[in-house]
Amino acid sequence: MAGLLDGVDQRTRLAGENRMELLLFTLGSAQKFGINVFKVQEVIQCPSLTRVAHSNPVVRGITNIRGKTIPVMDLAKAIGKEAIENIDESFVIVAEFNQSVQGFLVGGVDRIVNMKWEDIQPPPAGLGKNNFMTAVTKVDDEIVEIVDVEKILADLIQVSVEVSEETAAVTQREARPWRVMIVDDSSVARKQIQRTLEQMHIETVQAKNGKEGLMMLQEMAAETNQITDKIDVVISDVEMPEMDGYTLTIEVRKDDRLKDVPIILHTSLSGQFNLGMVKQVGANSFIPKFGAETLAAEVKSFLTMQDE
Repeated sequence: MAGLLDGVDQRTRLAGENRMELLLFTLGSAQKFGINVFKVQEVIQCPSLTRVAHSNPVVRGITNIRGKTIPVMDLAKAIGKEAIENIDESFVIVAEFNQSVQGFLVGGVDRIVNMKWEDIQPPPAGLGKNNFMTAVTKVDDEIVEIVDVEKILADLIQVSVEVSEETAAVTQREARPWRVMIVDDSSVARKQIQRTLEQMHIETVQAKNGKEGLMMLQEMAAETNQITDKIDVVISDVEMPEMDGYTLTIEVRKDDRLKDVPIILHTSLSGQFNLGMVKQVGANSFIPKFGAETLAAEVKSFLTMQDE
């Protein structure tokens, strides 16, 4: 695995081009799965693991990597498959997202492929709440399932959506309620944001990816000619099927009817995340997932500016 992720910092050049790179891996069968390279710090042969009493069965143990103790989760077991058996022959994908570092135990690691986001499709409808697939794509005519690691983490760690009374206190308007658009391919993330904003008496409109979000904004603007008559703030994930958050922001800023709406990029990507790209594409701010208080305060600041 040495050299697999060499030069990962240069991969930020893909941002804004509606492209991404996908690390392909297996979980004990021929089926391939994927994770965005931006989330990955390194890939290593599975080290010795220390079992932790009373831990979630998905957590196979903890290990020390570069001076930091991290949990190692069996990714196969986390998505409802048989646990990985031959740990000594397995690998750990060390990933950083949602402001934490964790390891995912996988059976084998294949390669990195460069993809267009438009070739990454939402999962088939009707898979149910227990589905851990956030998107699908094809590589060499084989189906690749992209795993919703945010849902896995949310199932293991209880994430608070509570907001302080002070932050939740937002001056309401007579014309119409404040309204925020949430653009995120993760149903878990959309629900977390919605529950946070409900405490502020803010209405939400939701889209599952950048393409859908852009179409909804354009349709709203066609009714009033200015999107700010309909939407006060857009909160968008960065990595999404069909159109990423960077490209969404670029498209919004190119449209005179849409360009004035504040955009908050809200993403689990950290580590190699290129903060300069946020300014380059024209977003108003960037906040990492997920902190309810931070998110609420950021939204409130934009609403306060509009109310003045």
